[in-house]
Amino acid sequence: MKKLASILFHRLTMTALLLVVQLALLLAMMGRFSAYFVYFYWFCIALSVAAVLWIVGNKSDPGYKIAWIIPILLFPVFGGLIYLLLGGNRLSPRQQRKMQGMDRQMASALERDCKAEELSGFGADAVNQARYLEQYAHAPAYNHTEATYFPLGDDAFPRMLEELRKAKRYIFVEYFIIEQGVFWDSILEVLEEKVREGLDVRVIYDDIGSLFTLPKDYAAQLEAKGIRCCVFNRFIPILSLRLNNRDHRKLCIIDGHTGFTGGINLADEYINRAVKYGHWKDTAILLRGEAVWSMTVMFLTMWDYMRGEECMEDFRPASLPPECAHCGDYFVQPYTDSPLDGEPVGETVYLNLINKAKKYIYLTTPYLIVSNSVNTALCNAAKAGVDVRIITPHIPDKKVIFEVTRAHYESLLEAGVQIFEYTPGFMHGKNFVVDDQFGTVGTVNMDYRSMFLHFEDGVWLCGAPCLRDIKEDFLRTQAQSERITLQRCRAHSGVRRLFRAVLRILAPLM
Repeated sequence: MKKLASILFHRLTMTALLLVVQLALLLAMMGRFSAYFVYFYWFCIALSVAAVLWIVGNKSDPGYKIAWIIPILLFPVFGGLIYLLLGGNRLSPRQQRKMQGMDRQMASALERDCKAEELSGFGADAVNQARYLEQYAHAPAYNHTEATYFPLGDDAFPRMLEELRKAKRYIFVEYFIIEQGVFWDSILEVLEEKVREGLDVRVIYDDIGSLFTLPKDYAAQLEAKGIRCCVFNRFIPILSLRLNNRDHRKLCIIDGHTGFTGGINLADEYINRAVKYGHWKDTAILLRGEAVWSMTVMFLTMWDYMRGEECMEDFRPASLPPECAHCGDYFVQPYTDSPLDGEPVGETVYLNLINKAKKYIYLTTPYLIVSNSVNTALCNAAKAGVDVRIITPHIPDKKVIFEVTRAHYESLLEAGVQIFEYTPGFMHGKNFVVDDQFGTVGTVNMDYRSMFLHFEDGVWLCGAPCLRDIKEDFLRTQAQSERITLQRCRAHSGVRRLFRAVLRILAPLM
């Protein structure tokens, strides 16, 4: 959950700052080491200068650069050290080899499925988007796949249980958050039953995402039940930039032909069995057919990255559900985004949807902490006469982050974008629907962490009938939401507006 990652990031940053201050004070206070303080001071200044030069020269997002340069210049003694510890996505040679191995595996397993040119009936924009995902995310476009949209986690929950009970060969589960309760316990009961039937059942969960929701030894508990389990990026209470990279994906895959993804985690608030921030509005999508093989490969490459095993072709389904044979008039394209390959797949999918829109763009997001590129694209679309509407939460999960979201309202409203807040509670769905023809449902929030720091996934939709369901759900949700006006944004005090301006600058670090 973004709240947990943000809290840990701020705590680690403050811890690093305190450690550096304590070290400096210790050297200064101890008479016999006082001479070394001068060297320590100038070393830190030189490090900060080097950090700024490195940041200016690298290929990261401009907003991310500014967010780091300002505090480094304001606190040159400590800024360089903090950036060195927490400020990038640098990989060791071993990690680079593992990431390259993941990339090669996905390309090898999915290359023969690529067929972007077959989308020509939907226009050049569709072909170009499909080609981008095939070339840069190794994510083929598929037909012969049934896509079902769920407007609430409450609706997806019983269908997940139904499909899990049908499993014959294997079940793969990968989620950012797993929490013991009605949702997870119901799924776990089915997984245990399937293990007894001899199925291959595997679970991946993110350690920080589930840090406060599962016991420390939970992976061992699952292994004892016969459920193979990996924990992504174990939390170690030391300063490390790797803590920024989390597995934010949500995948539930059955036999390689049935798969779920979307915003929901396996915790009770996502199906409104527990109330934390009012009504929890979330979404999910079910795929049945060819496209689920791509999702299966996503899971297996992550499993291999952590555990190092398996031949992927052994898991390709020999046949598909018979109803999928009639789903040939549209395309679905599951994709994944890695923060460590230098390619912002999630952001690029969103930018392509925005830039190619002719009539309307309807989107929902829990966090509107957008990069300059996305902000400019949304504004330009609205100025060109495209009907751009955004729904965000009204009840926040974290107040400071919500202030950053609201800090982005004014420039968008000035350009003609319509913004609504979901008044019954918290909006957690990450959906786009554009011109009745294109859309995406997945895990990618419109913020820097999802765009640049987390492993994410989604499903791009081209001509799929469920796009109508996504649009209708948006309009129903809009009717329950409060429209935000430009006058309301400008009515806030000067102090609050200044505070929001500062938050907007520092947003990439949150």
